[in-house]
Amino acid sequence: MRPPTDAPGGHIPVLYNEVLEGLQPRPGGVYIDATVGAGGHAAGLLERSGPDGRLLGLDRDPAAIAQARARLAPFGERVRLVCASYTRLTEFAPEAGADGLLLDLGLSSLQLDDPARGFSFQSDGPLDMRFGPDTELTAAEIVNTWPLDELADLLFEFGEERHSRRIARAIGAARPITSARALAETVARAVGGRREKIHPATRTFQALRIAVNGELDAVAAVLPLAVRTLRPGGRLAVITFHSLEDRLVKRFIRDQAATSVPALRMITRKPIEAAPEAVAANPRARSAKLRLAEKLPVPALA
Repeated sequence: MRPPTDAPGGHIPVLYNEVLEGLQPRPGGVYIDATVGAGGHAAGLLERSGPDGRLLGLDRDPAAIAQARARLAPFGERVRLVCASYTRLTEFAPEAGADGLLLDLGLSSLQLDDPARGFSFQSDGPLDMRFGPDTELTAAEIVNTWPLDELADLLFEFGEERHSRRIARAIGAARPITSARALAETVARAVGGRREKIHPATRTFQALRIAVNGELDAVAAVLPLAVRTLRPGGRLAVITFHSLEDRLVKRFIRDQAATSVPALRMITRKPIEAAPEAVAANPRARSAKLRLAEKLPVPALA
């Protein structure tokens, strides 16, 4: 099945077919897209679970909820959308009630394409990088006010940037830095003309975004909540975009599957990655990794 491209801006959901094959939506099923974004994956889940399947969609970004509402309007009352972080999942989803749950982590295309959000290297907008208005810390505050040793530690820990000290010194010399483009140019000058497949500022932007939005803590918090909301036999699908997230998800699933009374069955021992033609159509899919697990029933007491 070809991914839908009728969402705003022609957005192509990452690993669309792989997610649907992994979650195995069925008529009458209950599904959760905890990072609903523009609604591409959610639309696929609703189509395959028709005519009476239901979906709960969460997103902390009001702009994403607005786009998802427009995209999913044809499904009527089968959809419920909530503007909230997925860390609040259990406030809106009953325990052991879902047949499938999707977490598409990281930055969405609609956020990247909005210059006012400050996620793009080419943006002249402010250094913001917040996923939603519920966050107070901005990238500008970190870049322009944090001590340089703390900034370097952040770039190394969350960006896995081996040139973190050099970049931090360059940022300190260039302060105040007011736009994403200016930051990207500062980082590029600091690391020189090294040839890599990614932009030289990619790891710096990743580190700042993770810190601003508390992403790793949020992922660690939501995974056990996701298991609680799934019914026995329900499936969990998690898409990650960098090694820090992927290791966290891999470790969680592995640990849940290895206990004396396992809560999960690992479906994918190695993550599913996008095919070359999918990456050509949507370069964002290049770093995407999908892991799948199934919730196991609680053993009956002897």
